[in-house]
Amino acid sequence: MPIFMPVFRGILAGALFVAVAAAASRPAVALEDTLLVEVDRAKIVKLDQPAATVIIGNPSIADALVHNREMLVVTGKSFGVTNMIVLDASGKTIGDLTLHVRGDDVGIVTVQRGPSRLSYSCAPTCERTLMIGDMGESYSALNTQIQDRIGLATGQAGSN
Repeated sequence: MPIFMPVFRGILAGALFVAVAAAASRPAVALEDTLLVEVDRAKIVKLDQPAATVIIGNPSIADALVHNREMLVVTGKSFGVTNMIVLDASGKTIGDLTLHVRGDDVGIVTVQRGPSRLSYSCAPTCERTLMIGDMGESYSALNTQIQDRIGLATGQAGSN
């Protein structure tokens, strides 16, 4: 056996010991560093450990709901980047990740006329839809109609 083999085995064993010790000293993080979510879409995030608290840096960009202690539902609310911190019952950080929220353009047609913009959801018939960045008056009128329709369903039409 060559003389460098015992030395190599010793170095390899030492490196393996250091790697295992370093991994054992770090808390297990079930969350990825970055999560991509689309506006008006939800994404399920499964955790390795029970969560007690979820903090969203900018709640106008995304929202998170603790479905159960080991499953979060993250919903994109508007375009942008924010962060999400997940804590356990003792207040220790389970995860800290960046949330990127982008638009979902599947089935969306955008009509741009000078400075004004209107969006349509075409699946398969094109109907107006609310999209961030659309023309103010048209957006507001469509939003009012949608809210009135929701009110009709709950018996509160015209309460806006």
